Amino acid sequence: MKHLRTVDDVMTHAVITVNRGTPFKDVVKTMRQWRISALPVMSDEGRVVGVISEADLLLKAQGDESRAVSAGQLMTVPAVTVTRNAGIASAARLMARGHLKRLPVVDDDGSLVGVVSRGDLLKIYLRPDKDIAQELRELILTRLMPAGSAIVYVHVSDGIVHLNGTIPDPSLSDVLVRIAHTVPGVVNVTARFDAEAPA
Repeated sequence: MKHLRTVDDVMTHAVITVNRGTPFKDVVKTMRQWRISALPVMSDEGRVVGVISEADLLLKAQGDESRAVSAGQLMTVPAVTVTRNAGIASAARLMARGHLKRLPVVDDDGSLVGVVSRGDLLKIYLRPDKDIAQELRELILTRLMPAGSAIVYVHVSDGIVHLNGTIPDPSLSDVLVRIAHTVPGVVNVTARFDAEAPA
């Protein structure tokens, strides 16, 4: 499994959309057919102008939007979108803040390139433990530790990273823990290091 870091790594590329003029019943049919809870609403120029969700449709069903009969009249605006190169963590925060289940993904020019769901963002936690361990070892060996300055062992079990070994400075333990937390798929980190004996 490749390193999963950005929205582009986990998003769904095939996107079902509607336009402003799509009738209410067609929106419902589309959601049911594709088993999705929200649809991007597109302009004639191919830009996302809003999102219509099951919640928007329920407002209509309750009579709160009695004159709204099309996607353009029911959609939520402005559309909350995320760029394809956004980090997975930032997309997750955006979803959590807005209580959103899905986000349209746009390119640098604003054109729709995919959609990302909560389930997509959770894919990072399916990374094999050996992939997480390998990435972390590479980070430690190639970027952080001068040769011979420390001995760091990395073990990963069910996404939990266990670090141990010998380090020259106890404060380095906190640095290593913070770095381990940046690796996609890491659930938690434990560290038990011995201080290097003075020469």
